Amino acid sequence: MRSGLVFNVQRFSLQDGPGVRSTVFMKGCPLACGWCHNPESQSPEPEIIRMRHRCMVCGLCPEQGLEEPVGRSRNEADVEACPTGALQTVGQQMDSTALVKALLRDRIFFDESGGGVTFSGGEPLLQAPFVIEAMRLLRKESVHTALDTCGFARWQELQEASAQASLVLYDLKLMDDARHQAATGVSNRLILQNLKALSAIHQNIWIRVPIIPGINDDEGNLDATAAFLVSLPGIRQVDLLPYHATGEAKFARVGLLSTAQGILSPSIQRLETLAAHFRAQGLTTTLGGQP
Repeated sequence: MRSGLVFNVQRFSLQDGPGVRSTVFMKGCPLACGWCHNPESQSPEPEIIRMRHRCMVCGLCPEQGLEEPVGRSRNEADVEACPTGALQTVGQQMDSTALVKALLRDRIFFDESGGGVTFSGGEPLLQAPFVIEAMRLLRKESVHTALDTCGFARWQELQEASAQASLVLYDLKLMDDARHQAATGVSNRLILQNLKALSAIHQNIWIRVPIIPGINDDEGNLDATAAFLVSLPGIRQVDLLPYHATGEAKFARVGLLSTAQGILSPSIQRLETLAAHFRAQGLTTTLGGQP
């Protein structure tokens, strides 16, 4: 029985694979994207944050003069004492058996909608043994499993995890290595290498491309992405995921700086124009991650 650090289990998700799903968000990520929708996932350790809109200025927090103070010096006693739930712990240790038992409560929704469970993050492969075991237990229960990965992982762990995944959701952000390093903090060489290898052994891969205006929505990047994907077997569709600003407020809570402030979400018309670059290569392309 493995243990993993989970920061959220989102039930009734419609954006992380087919049907109605429960998405398990794992803590920790090797990338540091400035537009991340879940910046609380980036650290591999539990964190305590303060939700400013819930705070009643009771005197418990010594840093009330700050807009969104980070509570790395706090402890669980402070969280328990908070009268409004403004202090929250991000990251909870769970064992695989207990997690799967909780997930199976929604089996009726999975069965009726063709849904299942998606492991996301953060990067789930940072906790590969836990994720692999949980997916294996779910598959024994005939539950559809999906792995949502950035691809920056050791090949052996990606290979083992994908063997337990009915579907792999694979993120691609930028094809130029220098631009990728500047935007995410890591090279894309391992990501592209892993996708090539994965596409040779897995027949159900959905590529997810976050569309971040001014970062990766130029024609050169999208045409290069489409040209790379069309040569790979196993790619079933491409999902263009529009940037939205819901993650910006979270950055300050965990002591990080968003580099996407002021970026507007692309319009549907813009997304359709971008999708044409992929469809021109014969790639089934969706907007927003819907099958």
